[in-house]
Amino acid sequence: MQATRIALALGLAATLSAPALAEQGTLDKIRASGTITVGHRESSVPFSYLDADQKPVGYMMDLCAKVVDAVKAELKLPALQVKYQPVTSQNRIPLMQNGTIDIECGSTTNSVARQQQVSFSVTPFITSVRMAVRKDSGVQDIADLDGKPLVTTTGTTSDGLIKQNEKGKSINVRNIYGKDHADSFLMVASGRAAAFVMDDILLAGLIASSKNPADFAIVGPSLRDEPYGVMLRKDDPAFKAVVDRTLTAMMKSGEVEQLYNKWFMNPIPPRNVNLNFPMSAALKATLANPNDKGVE
Repeated sequence: MQATRIALALGLAATLSAPALAEQGTLDKIRASGTITVGHRESSVPFSYLDADQKPVGYMMDLCAKVVDAVKAELKLPALQVKYQPVTSQNRIPLMQNGTIDIECGSTTNSVARQQQVSFSVTPFITSVRMAVRKDSGVQDIADLDGKPLVTTTGTTSDGLIKQNEKGKSINVRNIYGKDHADSFLMVASGRAAAFVMDDILLAGLIASSKNPADFAIVGPSLRDEPYGVMLRKDDPAFKAVVDRTLTAMMKSGEVEQLYNKWFMNPIPPRNVNLNFPMSAALKATLANPNDKGVE
C-alpha cells in the first residue's frame, strides 16, 4: 500500500511539473538553480557520445557548449554550473518535459509529431535514413529483407519507414528493437538482424568505430531526409530565442562548417577514425537559410 501511495505521488508530481516549468521558463529555472543540465547521448557518433575518458563529446556537444556560453552571458552568470545527464531515444522527451534536462544535444529528429511535445532549435544537420548490413548478408535493397528480422532503436523515427516506402509495401519483415544505437548495431554484427534502419550518418559512425569496418555497408534507397535539432521544452520562446540566435550566428559566420569538418571530415576520438562524410547539398542550403521546420 505504501509503495502504491509513493507511485501515485510521483505520478502526480510528474503531471504537475510540466505546467509549472512552462510557466516558469527555462531561463528562470536555470537562474534560480544556478545550473543548466545538458542531456546527451552515449553512442550517437559523432554527434553526442562518450570518449575514452567517458566524457560526452561530439558535433552537437560543441554546438551546445556555445549555447551554454550564450546562456551564461544572457543571465550574467559566468560561474553557471553545467551538469550532464545521459539520455536514450526512449526517455529523452519525458526527461525534457519533467525538467530533468534543460537542453538535449544528441541526434534527435525534429518532426511535426514531436513538436506537439517539445520544441527544436534551427536545424544544424540533415540526415538520410538508410540501412546498415553485413556485406555477407546478401541484403542490398529493401526487397532483400522479406521474411528477415529488421532492427531499429526503440523510440526512434526510423521504425516503420520500410513499410511506408513504395518498395517495401509488399514485403514482410520481423521488427526487433535495440535499447540504443550500439545495441541495434550489435544485432546486425552478430547476425541476429539482417539490417539496421537508421540515419545514415549514425550508421557511418557505428561502422567506422567497429572492430572490422570493412565487414559492413550502408545500402538501399533513402527512406527519408530528416532534420536534427537541439531539443528544448515546448512553449518557451525566451529560451528558444537564445538558442536559435546562437546557432544562427554560428551558421552565418562559418563556425558550424568548421565544426562539421572537425567531426565529419577528420579523425575523431576515441579511435581516430575519419568518417569522411562530406556535407550534403541539403545541409548547405539549410545553413544558408536557417529554419526549424520539422519533417512530417
